[in-house]
Amino acid sequence: MSAPRLDVDHVLDTAQIIVCCGAGGVGKTTTAAALAVRGAERGRRTVVLTIDPARRLAQSMGLSELDNVPRAVKGVDGNLDAMMLDMKRTFDEIVLTHAEPAKAQQILANPFYQALSSSFAGTQEYMAMEKLGQLKASGAYDLIVVDTPPTRSALDFLDAPDRLTTFLDGRLVKVLLAPAKASGKAYLKVVTVGFNVFTGALTKIIGASVLQDVSQFVAALETMFGGFRERAQATYDLLKDPGTAFVVVAAPERDALREASYFVERLATEQMPLAGLVVNRVHRSAAAGLTAERSLAAAEDLDPDSLTAGVLRLHAERLLLSQREARLQERFTSAHPGVPVVEVAAQPGDVHDLEGLRAVGTDLSSGTAAATPA
Repeated sequence: MSAPRLDVDHVLDTAQIIVCCGAGGVGKTTTAAALAVRGAERGRRTVVLTIDPARRLAQSMGLSELDNVPRAVKGVDGNLDAMMLDMKRTFDEIVLTHAEPAKAQQILANPFYQALSSSFAGTQEYMAMEKLGQLKASGAYDLIVVDTPPTRSALDFLDAPDRLTTFLDGRLVKVLLAPAKASGKAYLKVVTVGFNVFTGALTKIIGASVLQDVSQFVAALETMFGGFRERAQATYDLLKDPGTAFVVVAAPERDALREASYFVERLATEQMPLAGLVVNRVHRSAAAGLTAERSLAAAEDLDPDSLTAGVLRLHAERLLLSQREARLQERFTSAHPGVPVVEVAAQPGDVHDLEGLRAVGTDLSSGTAAATPA
């Protein structure tokens, strides 16, 4: 069974947002960068945003560093910026933008906020939603390419609106807000009706000062909660828009293609627009007409230490590897027959500059769909 071919150039010319997701070690960051370079050189104002803290994207684009501010990539025949998500700076920007100056300074100085904005579970995914929404709302770009973290949590940002709503509407937040909302006798009444029991238990676990920081933080942030929820939902809706295209990246390996299946199924469940699958680092042979069996048989008739015998054995190994990769892709296509696929050949070395990214982009554009194994 042959898969339909993924028309990468059509995606680059029509999409407003491309989200690259996949397992670690499959060349996802390189794929995102190559798409961004090719999109920019096809005339679109492009920015590539990485949520992966690795520095590969900056290095491949000739930048000394990436941070929360888009930086122009030199040497591209077009307009291309690159940036890396800094979740704390993004959170700080939200506070400064959406809170009164005095309230904003109170939030920024709060010890609990400082911990939350730097390392709290789920903050990175939510801030990725915020930054994507900011980039889209700026109107500065025709195309935004997002490089997600190299794990299954790459799609955790899809849960951000629901997670945020659950947190904001949760009992813990309501309890923490109670002392800040109450005053005088009312405050004492709240404390004596069970709140002291709850806070007493928490105090033993995390300490009184930390509990006070948490309560003050939640109270200070309360006026911003509605805006958080609305923006998260707006960005979630943006991801479901036809102008968005999810590209799943995998290597022709069992575990990577299994992860790709998970991403495809999750995106279908969320009704997100899937463009297709990029199978990266595929091994090809220019002499496929010479089968592995014939190549090995010919090598047997030669001096085993000769260069010709070595080349024949290497050719046979490459063909067998290519056939094994094709069989693995066939399993994926059998499970997901409607998913467009494009193959990208394995590069002779690491991609570390713009020329390498252009070569990958060319292969993405002209690469073949997954074929039935021989």
